[in-house]
Amino acid sequence: MKNFRHQHQRPKKNTLVIGREAVIKAMQEGKQLDRIWLQSTVHGPVIDELKTLAAAYMVPVNKVPVEKLNGFNISNHEGCVAQISKIQYQDLQQVISFVVDKGEVPLFLMLDGITDIRNIGGIARSAFCFGVNAIIIPEKGVGALNEDAILTSAGALEEIAVCRVSSLMKAVDELHMNGIKVFATEMKADKNISDCNLSEPVAIIMGGEEQGIYPSLMKICDDKFRIPMTGNFDSLNVSVSTGIVLYEVMKQRQ
Repeated sequence: MKNFRHQHQRPKKNTLVIGREAVIKAMQEGKQLDRIWLQSTVHGPVIDELKTLAAAYMVPVNKVPVEKLNGFNISNHEGCVAQISKIQYQDLQQVISFVVDKGEVPLFLMLDGITDIRNIGGIARSAFCFGVNAIIIPEKGVGALNEDAILTSAGALEEIAVCRVSSLMKAVDELHMNGIKVFATEMKADKNISDCNLSEPVAIIMGGEEQGIYPSLMKICDDKFRIPMTGNFDSLNVSVSTGIVLYEVMKQRQ
């Protein structure tokens, strides 16, 4: 069995874009970036342009001390380094339209506050196996979908569509406008998962194990459900929970 404990390895140099102008050029040329590390003390017009482009292309910008950048073992970084994404992110509306045009019943999975890449990898494997059309992630607040995440997913992250959005709240609005109901998993929900109609177009939100689903996001969901358990324990691992939920969806649709 592979050992994934060392998941915060230094990014490989051939995946990095180094320097302010190089990062700006990469975005202008349409290269998809996983994230940008920006030295917390840098500023000026070029930095403003970089931030504007990053916001437009929904690339997370992490402000870090110079020691973090120096730790990449590169020179002349000018306080700015980006990593080229291994994932080709898709536009949510385009994926919805593609699924509907194919005559399929939409099934989307939304991740809120899940930062452990091992969980993300396990979730992606289940999502691919159970026919999820796309995984929706926020621009910030989710684990990096890097080489380690792809490894833990057994390559599923390269096979399934991933939509990175600026706001999960806006994503829910977009799903609603397309006639897709949004369900949330909640330990204290009144309904069991089997009480919900998951054979219709749905998106399911899975929250991080520590904080759960953001309260404002929970409020705009159409309904919430729980996974029934016999044991007296706080909760299931989020990756395991996702597999159970998606199996119930598949069972209802068959």
